[in-house]
Amino acid sequence: MNGGFLPFARLLEQDGFIVRSLTAPITHVDDLKECRILVIANALHPSNEGEWVLPNPSAFTPEEIEYIKRWVFLGGRLLLIADHMPFAGAAYDLGKAFGFDFLNGFAFTRMRSWPPSLFKRSDNTLPESPVITGSSEYERIDSVATFTGSAFKGPVNSIPILCFIEGNYSLQPDTAWQFSGDTPRQDLAGYFQGAILSYGTGKIAVFGEAAMFTAQIANGTIKAGFNSEVAPQNAQFTLNLVHWLDKD
Repeated sequence: MNGGFLPFARLLEQDGFIVRSLTAPITHVDDLKECRILVIANALHPSNEGEWVLPNPSAFTPEEIEYIKRWVFLGGRLLLIADHMPFAGAAYDLGKAFGFDFLNGFAFTRMRSWPPSLFKRSDNTLPESPVITGSSEYERIDSVATFTGSAFKGPVNSIPILCFIEGNYSLQPDTAWQFSGDTPRQDLAGYFQGAILSYGTGKIAVFGEAAMFTAQIANGTIKAGFNSEVAPQNAQFTLNLVHWLDKD
């Protein structure tokens, strides 16, 4: 929250939440006892900091994963965000603990060009859900923009939020942003970029893209997230999502 996710933190603070940074490892379930919603955004293993090549080890120890899983089961709320490779690889083990299976690549919609990708209510890539409907008319979401990111499959009882369709695809390079004709390619029919799940007495939301939840200017001129003119509802979508997590 002191860097790229400061706009996300400010949005939630303006909505009444108290937002705090968590930088230390989770060594006991009691480390989260004062936390209502845990947000994990683009965690990395130390070996990949500044080195976005394979392999991409888990950002979390088996003990941390077990603590987080138990905390959610007992009523905690988790928002897990894992962007394109290497972030999806770093989050794979944690996502898998809840039944989510990340592809550690770069997800594209049918346009092989600079994002955003648009998920729309009108074409059912943004299907009906509590997050999309909101609690009043002004919270209704008709489109959400994402900016590359990763894809995943969810457990059968998860609720899809952002749905890829046939013809969308993920490129799986061994080095971030390095693509060639030999780069493995996976069709994304049946994959998601966002989904929610009730787990025990808690809840989890999983998303394969990070810029959609904040405000960025890339390369000095390219606007992403809340700044993008094609993402006018992303901020309200973020609030709807956090409200869903927060509700009993």
